[in-house]
Amino acid sequence: MTSKGAGTAFSRKSYRLSSEPEKSKVTGMGLWRHSSAVLLNAAQLSLRVSSATLVSDQVAEGRLGPSTVVLDHTSGFEGLLLVDDDLLGVIGHSNFGSIRATTCVYKGKWIYEVLISSQGLMQIGWCTLNCKFNQEEGVGDTPDSYAYDGNRVRKWNVTTTNYGKSWAAGDIVSCLIDLDEGTIAFCLNGMSLGTAFDNITRGAGMAYFPAISLSFKESVAFNFGSRPLRYPLHVQRGGYCPLQDPPVADLVKAHKLLGYLKNVIHIGIDVTEGKLVEKDTSMWQLQGEPTVLITLAHIFNYFSPLLCKVYLVEDVLMTFLLSILERGGAVEAHPLIQQLLDLMWLLMEEYEVHECLKQLLMSLLRAYRFSPIIPDLGLQIHYLRLTIAVLKHEKSRKYLLSNVLFDVLRSVVFFYIKSPLRVEEAGLQELIPTTWWPNRFTKEGKENKEMKEESAEERLRRRAYERGCQRLKKRIEVVEGLQVQILKLLLNNKDRGGVISASTMCPLGLRLTFTPNLTVLCPPEYMVCFLHRLIAALRSFWDGHKAKTPATVGSEEAYVPPQLFYNGKVDYFDLQRLGGLLSHLKKTLKDDLAAKANVLIDPAELQAVTMDDLDEDEESATSAAQRPSAALAIGGALARPGWLSSPTLGRANRFLSTAAVSLMNPRRPLGTLEKIKVRTLSVEQRTEEDIEGSHGNEGLLLGKPPEEPDQPITENSLLEVLDGIIMMYNLSVHQQLGKMVGVSDDVNEYAMALKDTEEKISRCPKRRRDIREELLKSQKVFSEKLNHLSRRLAWINVTIYSKEKMQDIYWLLRVCIRTIEHGDRTGSLFAFMPEFYLSVAMNSYSALKNYFSPVNSMEELPGYEETLMRLAAILAKHFADSRIVGTDIRDSLMQALASYVCYPHSLRAVERIPEEQRISMMKSLLAPYEQRPWAQTNWILVRLWRGCGFGYRYTRLPHLLKTKPEDASLPSLQKPCPSTLLQRHMADLLRSDRDLAPSFLNSVLNQLNWAFSEFIGMIQEIQQAAERLERNFVDSRQLKVCATCFDLSVSLLRVLEMTVTLAPEIFLDWNRPSSELLLRRLAQLLNQVLNRVTAERNLFDRVVNLRLPGLESVDHYPILVAVTGILVRLLVDTDAQGVEHATAVLLADPCFQLRSIQYLLGHAEPSALAAAAPAAEKRRFSLHSYTDYISTEELVKVDKMLHHLSEESKQAAATTLPTSEEDLCPICYAHPISAIFRPCSHKSCKACINQHLMNNKDCFFCKATITGVDDFTKPDSS
Repeated sequence: MTSKGAGTAFSRKSYRLSSEPEKSKVTGMGLWRHSSAVLLNAAQLSLRVSSATLVSDQVAEGRLGPSTVVLDHTSGFEGLLLVDDDLLGVIGHSNFGSIRATTCVYKGKWIYEVLISSQGLMQIGWCTLNCKFNQEEGVGDTPDSYAYDGNRVRKWNVTTTNYGKSWAAGDIVSCLIDLDEGTIAFCLNGMSLGTAFDNITRGAGMAYFPAISLSFKESVAFNFGSRPLRYPLHVQRGGYCPLQDPPVADLVKAHKLLGYLKNVIHIGIDVTEGKLVEKDTSMWQLQGEPTVLITLAHIFNYFSPLLCKVYLVEDVLMTFLLSILERGGAVEAHPLIQQLLDLMWLLMEEYEVHECLKQLLMSLLRAYRFSPIIPDLGLQIHYLRLTIAVLKHEKSRKYLLSNVLFDVLRSVVFFYIKSPLRVEEAGLQELIPTTWWPNRFTKEGKENKEMKEESAEERLRRRAYERGCQRLKKRIEVVEGLQVQILKLLLNNKDRGGVISASTMCPLGLRLTFTPNLTVLCPPEYMVCFLHRLIAALRSFWDGHKAKTPATVGSEEAYVPPQLFYNGKVDYFDLQRLGGLLSHLKKTLKDDLAAKANVLIDPAELQAVTMDDLDEDEESATSAAQRPSAALAIGGALARPGWLSSPTLGRANRFLSTAAVSLMNPRRPLGTLEKIKVRTLSVEQRTEEDIEGSHGNEGLLLGKPPEEPDQPITENSLLEVLDGIIMMYNLSVHQQLGKMVGVSDDVNEYAMALKDTEEKISRCPKRRRDIREELLKSQKVFSEKLNHLSRRLAWINVTIYSKEKMQDIYWLLRVCIRTIEHGDRTGSLFAFMPEFYLSVAMNSYSALKNYFSPVNSMEELPGYEETLMRLAAILAKHFADSRIVGTDIRDSLMQALASYVCYPHSLRAVERIPEEQRISMMKSLLAPYEQRPWAQTNWILVRLWRGCGFGYRYTRLPHLLKTKPEDASLPSLQKPCPSTLLQRHMADLLRSDRDLAPSFLNSVLNQLNWAFSEFIGMIQEIQQAAERLERNFVDSRQLKVCATCFDLSVSLLRVLEMTVTLAPEIFLDWNRPSSELLLRRLAQLLNQVLNRVTAERNLFDRVVNLRLPGLESVDHYPILVAVTGILVRLLVDTDAQGVEHATAVLLADPCFQLRSIQYLLGHAEPSALAAAAPAAEKRRFSLHSYTDYISTEELVKVDKMLHHLSEESKQAAATTLPTSEEDLCPICYAHPISAIFRPCSHKSCKACINQHLMNNKDCFFCKATITGVDDFTKPDSS
C-alpha cells in the first residue's frame, strides 16, 4: 500500500504556504526535524507491533474455540431466532428459543456481558455441550446448565429459587464463572448479585458455553470482549477475563498514535521566532503548513486502519472525543471536533472514514442506551453532546443520514429516556427525599373532593415532593433539549448553496421510520419519546418557515391537506381508508377525482389493481426476482426483513430455525403505474421533485380540490412529517400512554390499603399485640412500596405526562380535527382519508381526559371549549356518515359519541354544535335498529335520558353499592347528566315525522322482545345447570351474555319510557295510523316482563338469589322501575282520553295480571300469603324500600296507578262476555276476529295483522300478498 502522504491525501485540497521565504526555511528545518522524530517513533512502533501481535494471537489457557467469540448460528441453537449480522445480537422468534456461543471454557475465571434490550422472559447463563434444549426447556432447565432470570427474579438449575433483582430494558448483566472454585455469579449494572451457584460440575469433558434462552420478541446483545466491557471485573474482583481477548497490540499502537496526534494539536508554530510553542487545543485549526500536514498524514497512515475496528473506536477515539467536551459549555465552543473530522475526511480513505463514523455512532448509541441513570443524567448528556458535535459536521452528517441513522430503530434510540425500575439506583432518593401521594380516595378509588382539606403536615410533604419533581424536571428538560437538537440536525440538511432550509429535510428516511412494521417490534416507549421530540422539531421548522413567509399557515393552525390522501405521493402501506380499499375507491370515484381534483386514473392501473394483487400468499416471479439475493435460504440462515429492530442496532441477516419454517414474504409491491396526472409511488421510488415539486409541479399538493383555500400551508416535506407523526401516534404511542397509567393506579391502590391499615391500627385493642404487630408490618410494607412508586411516578409524570407533553397531544388533536374538517368539505373524496385520522382524534382526546389527569387539567388548555365542540361536531356528523364503510371505525365513532354524552362538559359541547347538526344527529340515532349495531345507539339515548326517568337517578345499582367497581372511571359509572335540549329535538322529530316514529319504535319493540326472550332462555339453562346433582360449572361467557341481554332489556325499556314521556301521543293519539298497534305491542311486552319477573318463586327469583359472578347487574330493581315508569306515564301522567286508551289496551291483553302490579308495592294475593306463611321472614320486593332512589311523589303515582287498575279490572271482568273459540283470532287466541284480508279473505284480529304488516306483506296462511285489510263483523246468526 502506498503512503497516504503528499501524493494521495493532499490532492484533495490546495494549501497556501508561507509568503516569507527566509523564515519558512528556518521554520521548515526545525519542524522537519520534529516531524522526523515523530516518523521515527512511528516506524519503531510499527516494528514493535509485529512482536506484540504474535503474542496476542496465542490461545489463552482454559478456553477452547475461535478467538473471535460469536453466537453459534450453525448448530448451537434451538427454536426460531433472529441473529444480527455481527452474530452478537439475537431476537426470540418462537416460544422459547435457545442459542449458545462458539467458544467454551474449562479452566480459569471468565466473564461476558449481556445488554438487555427488552425486560421479558429470558434465562441467561452457561451450559455444556451435553445440554439438550427444546421449546419448553432452556438454559437452567437441564443438568449442567445454570441461568439467571431477572424477569421472574430467580436462578435456575433444574430447580429454581429466588435470586438477584429484576432487570429492565437498558440494563447490563455480567455473567461470571470461576472454574477454579466451581462458582457462578451474576452482576447487574456492575453491582454484584452474589454467588448464584457453587460446586458446579467440573472435570474431564466439562466445558461451559455462554448461552441464553428467550421467549418471543425478547432481544439481547452479547459482548464477549469484541468491545470494551462496560463493567470490567478483571482488576477489582480477582482477574476475570473476557472470553475474547482485547486487541492489546492495537490498543498500544492506537494510544501511541493518539498521543502523537495530541502533540501535533497541542504544539503550534511561531513563525517569527522559528520555534514550536504550546497552544490551546480547543482552538486548534487545520492550516496549510506543509510540515504539520506531512506529520498528520504519517500519523493517520498508521491510525486509519485502527479506526475501522469497533474496539478501538469505542475505547480510544470515543473516549478522546468525550474528553474534549468535558470542559462544559455549548457544543459550538469546541470546534476541535469539527477540525478532527475534517482531518479524517482529508487523510483517510473514504471507506475508512465511513466505517469509523459508523462504528462511532453505533458506540454512542449503545453507550446512551445502556448507561445507568444517575441523578444529574450526566452520562446521557455527555453522549448526546458528542452526538451533536459529530452531526454538526456537514459531510459526516450526510453520510450518516444516508447509511446509518435512519436505518429503522437506530435514530429512535437517541430520543428515548428510559424509566428507572429501581429508584434507589437511579439516585431519586437524593433528588426527591420527601415522598407524597394523594390519600383522599373513596372506596371506589375516586378522589373525594368533599372531604376535609389536607393537614399542615401533608401540605408540607406535598410541597417538598413537588419541589423534588421540579428539580427532576429541569434535569430531564436538558436531555430533551439535546435530543431535539439532534433531531433538527437529522431533519435539516444544507443544500448546495449552504443555506439551511427545511425543504432539504429527509422525508424519505423518516418515512421509513413511520412504517407500520416498525412499530410492531420497536419498543412503544421509544416511540412515545420520539413523538414528542419530533413534534418539537417539526413545530420549530414550521414556525421558522412562517417567519420567512408570512403568507403561510402557522403551526397553531397546521393541518394535512386532503390531496395527500389520493394523489399517490404518500405511501400509506395498505392502511384502511374511510371508504374501503384504495383500489376500490379509484374505481368507484375516478369520475369525482377527474372533476374535482383534475386527477385522471389510467385504465391500465384500474385493471392491474385486482384482488389477485392483494393476495399475500401468492407472489409473481417478477417480484421474487426483484427481491435481494440475501433473502435466499443459505443453510439454516435466512435474511431478516430490514424493519426488524436489532438489539445491537445493526442490520440482521440471519434467521435461525430448527424447524422447516420459512420467513414470511413481504407484501408484493405494486409496480409504478403511469397515469395522466399522478403516479403511484412507493417511498423508495420518490424523488425530491415528487415531494416539493418544481416547474409548475405541486409535488405533494398535486390535485388540490376546489374546496381548499389558495393560501399556502407550509413546505411540503413538513406536511409529510406531520402525516407520519399522526400515523405513529395511532400505531404505537396511544397504547403505550395507557400502559404507563398503571403506576398511578398502583399508587392509588396502595394509598387506600395504607389508609385502611392505619385505621385498623387505631381501632386495634391494646391487648391484641399479635394483631397489632402484623398490622404494623403491613403498614411498613405499604409505606415502602408507596415511597418507591411515588418517586417512579414523579419520573413518569415528567417524561410522559408533563404539561408540555399534554400540549403536544392537544396540538395533535387539533391538527386531526382541522384535517378532518378540510377533508369533509371535499365531498365524496373524503372517503380517501385514512381511518387513523379519525382514530387519532378520538384516542388523543381520550388520552387527554383519562391519562394526564389529575396532574394536569384539560380545562387549562387554550381553546379547550372550542376544540371540544369541534370534536363533538365531527362525532355527531360522521358516526352515521355513508362515506365511511369500515365497521370498526364506525363502531369506534359510535363508542366515542356514547362516552362523550356521559360527561357533563363534553355533553354541553354536543349541545353547542349548530342546531342543524344536532337535529341530524338525533335523526340518525332514531333510525330503525335493524341491520345496524344498535346497542351503542340505544346507550346514547339512555344517557340523554338518565336522570329524568322513574327512579333513574342512580350512578350504581342499589344492590351493588357495597362492592367495589373494577374501574370507577368507566362512562357507565358517571353521575347522570341528562340533556333536555337533545330530548326536545327527539320529541320534535318523533312528532313531526309520521314515518320515523313507527319504524323506530317497532324496531325498539322487536329488539326488546328478542333481548328479553334470550335472557329468559339463558337463565333457564343456568337454573337447570345449578340444580344438577353432579358438580358442574356455568360457562363465564354464557353468564356475561346473559347479563348483557338483561342490561339491553333494561336500556330498551328506558328508551321506551323516554319516548312515552316526551311524545305520548305516538301511543295514545289513535288518529295516528300506527298508535293503537304500537300501544298494544307495548302493553303485550310490558305484561310479559312483569309476569316473568314478579311471579312467586319463579325462575328469575331463583337465579338472582344464586348471586353468580358475572350476573351482578341482574336484579329486580332496574327492570321493574323501568316498566313502572312506562306504566305511570301512560296511566297517570296523561289526559283522560289517553288514560282510557292505555287502560283499555292493557286490560285487554290476555297476559295482564293485577298481581304483577301489586308486587311492585310489596302486596301479595291471599293465596300467596297463605302459601308463604312458613317463610314469612323472607324479604319481599317493594318500591317503598328504595326511598333513596324513588321520590315520595313517584310512590304516590304508583299507588294511584294500582288503585286505578284495580277498579278498572273489576269493571272489565263484570262487563266482558264470553267469546266462543271459533270466533277467536287463529293467531293469538286472545282477541276476537276483527279483520279480513284482501284478496285472500283470511281473517285475524287487527292487532295481529297490523303487527305482521309492519315487517311482512304476505298472508299468514296462504302467503299471498296482502293488498288491503278491511274491518270484519260477524253477521247476526238470526
